[in-house]
Amino acid sequence: MGILSIITNVATCETMAKILLVEDDQDLSMMVKAGLEGERHVVECAFDGDEAMHLLKSEEYDLVVLDWQLPKLSGIDVLKKLRQMSKPVSVIMLTGKSGIDHKEEGIDTGADDYLTKPFDMRELHARLRALLRRPGGAAGVTGNTLVAGDLELDPVKYRLTRGGKDIHLTPKDFALLEFFLRNPDHVFSVQTILSRVWSYESDASPEGLRAAIRRIRKAVDLSDDPNESIIENVARVGYRLRKLS
Repeated sequence: MGILSIITNVATCETMAKILLVEDDQDLSMMVKAGLEGERHVVECAFDGDEAMHLLKSEEYDLVVLDWQLPKLSGIDVLKKLRQMSKPVSVIMLTGKSGIDHKEEGIDTGADDYLTKPFDMRELHARLRALLRRPGGAAGVTGNTLVAGDLELDPVKYRLTRGGKDIHLTPKDFALLEFFLRNPDHVFSVQTILSRVWSYESDASPEGLRAAIRRIRKAVDLSDDPNESIIENVARVGYRLRKLS
């Protein structure tokens, strides 16, 4: 699968995107996932083409990083099916197939970019930033404010308001609230939230998550009534964003 050069000292990406990483080499997948999460992206992994299609049908993503040689369903077939779904998601193929014929096929099938292995993580970051900067290139990212009722979060300007009033959160709490706003109809377990938002931080623990949720509620909620809190407890399951009128 090639040699990956992980470079962690890179410029921070402008905003956090939700990325699906489709790569059958689990060691490589975990290294790329770590690098992307270091840039504040939310990353989910699929290890074969069928799993990728299941996630693409059930979830919304801003970007897909897609290998070509996958079990069950090839990356190029995943790309064909994705483009037939007409979902506004950017795709970068990340593959060992370096021939011009393969590059041409990938781009013509619907890939927005094509990067061959071995590669440098800095180049992947740069290409992803370029895709996110494209007007309309990624749904819900780059200049789009996330809105829930009178709550507005702008990930590019790093600004949060409710009813027009500015609210200040720590970077960690801001990222957590952004995660909920990007996934408004989903209930997440504690472990899922930890793995998708704070997976490589030293205080990534259930206690740390509960403390962060308390801080967000104190800053954002309009009352002390738990039944009106922006982040809703779902008994024996986890948390979700409450629908605001």
